[in-house]
Amino acid sequence: MPGTGGRGGRAARFTVAWVLMLGAGLAALGALGAPVAQRRPERPAASGTGFAYDPVLLEHETGASHPERPERLTAVIERLQSKDLLARLVRIGPRKDAEAWLGLIHSPEYVARVRRECRAGAPFLDSPDTPVCPRTYEAAVAAAGCVLSAVDAVMEGRVENAFCAVRPPGHHARRERAMGFCIFNNVGIAARYLQKQHGLRKVLIVDWDVHHGNGTQEAFYDDPSVLYFGVHGHPLYPGTGAAEERGSGPGEGFTINVPLRAGAGDEEYVQVVQGSLLRAALDFGPEFVLISAGFDAHKDDPLGGMQVTAEGFGRLTRLVKGVAERCCDGRLVSVLEGGYSLEGLAESVEAHVRVLVE
Repeated sequence: MPGTGGRGGRAARFTVAWVLMLGAGLAALGALGAPVAQRRPERPAASGTGFAYDPVLLEHETGASHPERPERLTAVIERLQSKDLLARLVRIGPRKDAEAWLGLIHSPEYVARVRRECRAGAPFLDSPDTPVCPRTYEAAVAAAGCVLSAVDAVMEGRVENAFCAVRPPGHHARRERAMGFCIFNNVGIAARYLQKQHGLRKVLIVDWDVHHGNGTQEAFYDDPSVLYFGVHGHPLYPGTGAAEERGSGPGEGFTINVPLRAGAGDEEYVQVVQGSLLRAALDFGPEFVLISAGFDAHKDDPLGGMQVTAEGFGRLTRLVKGVAERCCDGRLVSVLEGGYSLEGLAESVEAHVRVLVE
């Protein structure tokens, strides 16, 4: 796929990584245990917004012309630094045992294949749009681990909410297949982790990436304990996400898709969230909210074709944060998905994080 610019220098990336490493503590590892009985755990007093990141995420090399490249994260970090936001965030690193939790969504055979093929120097996984390198497996495990640590930090009351600046993204990743730049389904793993490790019963996933989160939808399509809400461009890759896709069996009605035509902007997105999402979320009563926060609906994104502004993403964040505050004491973790205009991504994440820290 065509990219949006050349690769940044290795020195610049390592400078940013070095800054982030200073003072960054790994989230405490929770003890494994059985799910809590039929009540919502009380939230400890919490303050602050977490920022989940690890320098190994920059080591997933995709090639100079690929839109999903390390410079996406350095652009975000530099923007937050320049706006004096990064210093206000609580640093969070990945769970060291993250690999053990990948099986909540992916088969052991798939995990082993990803590890083997990446380390052997395979050029891509499953399709040419998902290039890999020898360090991709470690980066993908760390991405999932950052999200798990952010979940732990929120559940333990160390932060009120968190943003995960991670890559490779995850919402297209299926149980046994990588696709659409995605390798492990970070948000899907986190949803199951909340249920298995923290004993929650109901999790809401809000996916506003411009591309439909087919992997996440597939993982929970027959499950009434996870409400998946996706608003996305249509027709766009991967071609799923029609309004008629509503779940199956006991999960019918717990998948909600709102496809939008090219050119939709702030008002169209806000109307969808204020209408379809708020009603469904309040009826569902989630105990935790996860956001698949793709910013490729930004007006300058080369892959999106939408007209959402950074201010529009701030408005969407405020609405979804309001759901979390009303339903589950503000428990919310946001996970980076797409966003391929470096400037558009950086300014959108800034707007997003400003609302989280309010």
